[in-house]
Order: sequence, then structure tokens, then C-alpha cells
Amino acid sequence: MTKTYAMTGGASGIGAALKESLQARGDRVIVVDLKNADIIADLSTVEGRQHAIAGITELATDGLDGFVACAGLPPVAEPLSLITQVNYFAAVATIEGVVDLVAKKNGAIVSVCSNSAPLPGLNEEHIELLLAGKEAEACALIETLDGHNAYAGSKNALTKWTRRNAAEMMRKGVRLNGIAPGMTRTPLTDKVFADETLGDATREFSKCISYGDLATPDMIADAMLFLLDPAARYVSGSILFVDGGQDALLRPDQF
Repeated sequence: MTKTYAMTGGASGIGAALKESLQARGDRVIVVDLKNADIIADLSTVEGRQHAIAGITELATDGLDGFVACAGLPPVAEPLSLITQVNYFAAVATIEGVVDLVAKKNGAIVSVCSNSAPLPGLNEEHIELLLAGKEAEACALIETLDGHNAYAGSKNALTKWTRRNAAEMMRKGVRLNGIAPGMTRTPLTDKVFADETLGDATREFSKCISYGDLATPDMIADAMLFLLDPAARYVSGSILFVDGGQDALLRPDQF
């Protein structure tokens, strides 16, 4: 039986790999992105998020078997507030906007977090502003900080939001989980490696991946397929690290 999924950020990278996997098995995939998508929307704006939700609702009147908030920007994106807007506020808004559609089919939602979320030294005020839903204040603060705080901070907040909201969504029949990819070979990662400020540090950080290499997008997509599948029907509120063992190496006693 054909299933219907929707995702943001499905035009390239990890999202594109997931889309291809779903379509290869005969599923229908509704993609939201800036280009090459079923719904063209700028998720950095409130209007763009509303347009995306309205478009998904129109195309999935019978409900969704799953939704993935995959759209994201790297730590080298400018201005930094764009990272805050897309990585956190757009993810939360679109998940909240489609949860009733997913509930119609007792489906699953996956938020794309990151193994960078637990890294030390993040600005706690920024994270708290995100979790409080104070977009203007969070955007103003992040412009005084740096790309690491913008990216890892937004993913830290999204991870916490996912955990905090999983129980309520489970009561609606919706499984909400997060996936925490490590470094993955995508165009966004290439931009980080090429950056004069973050490139060297990022390459050095990649050396502690136990697997010995960066992930390919299909490796992350395969884990997403599990979280979307009924095989994971008892999994709710989990953050699945798919990072070649990097998080376990860095935080062996934290779980």
C-alpha cells in the first residue's frame, strides 16, 4: 500500500537521499524546499512556513504516514540569524503544523538534530530564547555570537524540544523522534570545510570519527527510514545518533 510522506529540505543532501529511498519503494513524497520541490517556500520566514504547511495540507488531505523536518543551514551561512530561523523555528513550526495530518495515520515525525548538539561551550541564553519561542530576541543575540553557536545551539534546542514534546504527541498517536547525524558528505558540509574560519577546526574534528570517514547521505537516510517505519512503533522521544561512533567516543558515560 502506497504511503504518503512530507519533508522539508528534500532537494539535496540527506533529504534527497531519503526522498529517493521512499520513492524507490513506491511511496509518495511531498517535498518543501527553496527550489526543485513540490512546494517552494522560504522557511526562514513565518509566511514561508505557513505556505509550506498549507501546501502540505492541500496535498495530503487523507493524512501523512510521516514527516521529516530536514531543512537546515550550516554554521557558515550568513546572516547567522538565518540558521536560527531555519534550523530551529522552521523545524518546530512545520512539525506543529502537520502533526494532526500525521495523527490521522498514527504516523511518525523525525526532527533532524545533530551530534554537535551536546558539544560544550554553547550560549545558554540563546538556547533558552529558542525554547521560549522568542524568535526576534534569539536572532538578535545570535548575531553577536558565532556560527558554532548558531548551528549547534539551534540543534541543541531542537533536540530538547523533541524530547519535551514526544510524550504529548505520543498521546495523539504520533511518534516523535530525533536523528543526530554526524558529519555527512553533502554540499553544505563542503561549504564548511572550505570556510576560512571553521574549515580547519571542522576537518580536525572529523578525525575522531571512529568509523574512519564521513557518512554518505544514504547512511543517514537508512536510519530515518527505521524511525519512520512501523518497526519502530515503540520508539518515542529517542535521539538516534548516526555518526560513526563519534558521540560515544566524546561522551562515553553520557546517554
